[in-house]
Amino acid sequence: TRSPMIEGKSIAVVLPAYNAAATLRATVDELPPIVDHRILVDDGSRDGTAALARELGLSTFEHDSNYGYGRNQMTCYREALRAGADIVVMVHPDYQYTTRLVTAMASMLAYDVYDVVLGSRILGDTARSGGMPLYKYISNRLLTATQNLLLGAKLSEYHTGYRAFSRRVIE
Repeated sequence: TRSPMIEGKSIAVVLPAYNAAATLRATVDELPPIVDHRILVDDGSRDGTAALARELGLSTFEHDSNYGYGRNQMTCYREALRAGADIVVMVHPDYQYTTRLVTAMASMLAYDVYDVVLGSRILGDTARSGGMPLYKYISNRLLTATQNLLLGAKLSEYHTGYRAFSRRVIE
């Protein structure tokens, strides 16, 4: 059943995937019932990701080759807007992020509190235990510190795979 606090808003979860068959089911199993559109874009995986996505009932789009993360996200957002989403939550299907937070993230957008919400593995101290390799963790921390210094901001993670946007921001 839908949550009354976000009634009237169409919510899409988009999953930019590349060889995510091993973790996709766990990611999808935690999706809350408030999600109207469940969209996976497969970027040329070779592990059966697209077939599993269809089996799980996801709207599945496949790139004919591996075009990279940026193009995968662009396809995700385009398909979410085509589906009529007012709120789009992007989460990597690598199970480093729990999709149980989709409701909280979508609510902040539905109430017009924010136009963008960023999830963080760093604040929850789950980056390493969630499977983030040490070299990526160190690189992430260094890049985030540099960006915070240059921009005068204080974000915990600029390179998060868990983001929510209002339709207005994506358009």
